[in-house]
Amino acid sequence: MSLAGGEGPLSLLKGAWHALFDGYKSTSSNEAVASLLSKGGMSSMLNTIWLIITAMAFGGVMERAGFLDRIVNWALSGVKTVGGLITTTVFTCFGMNAAAGDQYMAIIIPGRMFREAFETKGLHGLNLSRTLEDSGTITSVLIPWNTCGAYMSATLGIATFTYAPFALFNIICPLLAIAYGWLHFKQMPLGKQEKLQVAE
Repeated sequence: MSLAGGEGPLSLLKGAWHALFDGYKSTSSNEAVASLLSKGGMSSMLNTIWLIITAMAFGGVMERAGFLDRIVNWALSGVKTVGGLITTTVFTCFGMNAAAGDQYMAIIIPGRMFREAFETKGLHGLNLSRTLEDSGTITSVLIPWNTCGAYMSATLGIATFTYAPFALFNIICPLLAIAYGWLHFKQMPLGKQEKLQVAE
């Protein structure tokens, strides 16, 4: 188990641990291969981790203090139709991505906020789940200070606003969700899935 020769099991364990934490530095003469293999390890993700922790703390304070209830009551005050409800959900998720800076907050909190509203409109929970995915998940990479946007920017090595115009999937999905809502297309009524399962 001696480290003197550098060949013992403890030495191998130390090397693996060091690579996990601080990354691996390739010695390949091929620049493309060296760039691909040389990464920062866990230490390079600390900024993103701190951002996630801060975002979750902020979201928890917002929910516990009752600010979110005030926001949802204001957001739903003028909603009369299914299309209006889905449009409000999409914009709320996008706003939460920008305000809370974390994708999980933009999914979980609006999901809690609008669950009853979807049931009141006679819509199955699958509609809410799909809308959250089409807005909360998809748009997170378009926000520079969001955890997803920060990660993508660091990984690609370019600014978020540089790749955003080319992220057509992330831009089109929220618009399709809104269009589906106003056209009442693929909106599953409450209780329909249960009837289909019984028929099967």
